[in-house]
Amino acid sequence: MRLKELLALELRPDLRVANGLSRTNSIVIVLILFGALVAILETEPLISERWGSLFVVFEGILFLFFLAEYIGRVYTANYPDLQGNVRGRIRYVFTFWALLDLLVLVSFVLMLGGATFFLVRVFRLLRIVRIARLGRFSKAIDLILEAVSSRKFEMALTFGIALGLMVLGASVLYALEAENQPEVFGSIPRALWWSVATLTTVGYGDVVPVTALGKIVAGITAMLGVGLVAMPAGILASAFSEAIQKRKQAEKEKAQH
Repeated sequence: MRLKELLALELRPDLRVANGLSRTNSIVIVLILFGALVAILETEPLISERWGSLFVVFEGILFLFFLAEYIGRVYTANYPDLQGNVRGRIRYVFTFWALLDLLVLVSFVLMLGGATFFLVRVFRLLRIVRIARLGRFSKAIDLILEAVSSRKFEMALTFGIALGLMVLGASVLYALEAENQPEVFGSIPRALWWSVATLTTVGYGDVVPVTALGKIVAGITAMLGVGLVAMPAGILASAFSEAIQKRKQAEKEKAQH
């Protein structure tokens, strides 16, 4: 078996016939999780002061491993074309997942160089998202994306209605409560926080209407919020069910041929 073929079968889940992950991708997942754990622990001063030097060594090992993995994925991106066509590799380099990998590698270099930017840490933690592209989880992600794509209009309409209700609720509460509570309802932008919190059913904390009409509007807004949360959930559940049925039908037809 050629080196390129061996690497491709180890690194690319789409080429794997057997269920589960390859040994290499299993190691990748473990190191991603450990790397995320280290990135989280480093934010605690008491831990970073004591174990900082060990973290630096671990970061260096992770960087070398993920650099080798990235090079391997670029090298095997055009498999099964064994003639060395670079187009497949170029296309892969500009895919979302490859760009994310590159950002993570850059963040490793910046961190080892002493940088402490917030975005650098975020890029490192984003690598956890890569787990979803490995093994059987990728099929579930594809189904979810397909479901969302098939209901784009309905979802956009739902969010449009939600935005309209937020602005309407904030405007009404501004008109009713501005004189009594100018610090929280003194303008529509201020009242928008109350409206967002109420419609998303997370409660509105210390921001409470005090007038009778304000309380009535608050109750109506809260009830509308329950419906707004249920609407996109129902739309996505229906779309997801349809996507699963289509996938099963396609697999059945493929098996018959």
